[in-house]
Amino acid sequence: MATKNHERLRQLLHPDVDFRGMTPGGLRESGSADGVLAVFGDWFDDNDDVEGIDQVERDAFADVERVGYRFRVRNPDGLHLVEQQAYYESADDRITWLRVICAGYRAIPG
Repeated sequence: MATKNHERLRQLLHPDVDFRGMTPGGLRESGSADGVLAVFGDWFDDNDDVEGIDQVERDAFADVERVGYRFRVRNPDGLHLVEQQAYYESADDRITWLRVICAGYRAIPG
């Protein structure tokens, strides 16, 4: 996601992935890889420059995997931190079920 490499993301997602994502702006859902990529494109658009990945954590929780990450993002509004937690299931090296919670863009004073 940080590099906005949609083709690589498409390879990771099952074509019929079950997706739900929650941000401060609301809930997004999709049943397809293309739909998930559209959501990610809305979350990080062309004006958002991911300058760095400040943190990545990975773990398992019961029968699902969890990954948490924090990006430093610059856009016309300034510098921000964006943190997300993702829970997922996979089969044949593709994500089949994905839930993402985003804390939103948090301004970094500067």
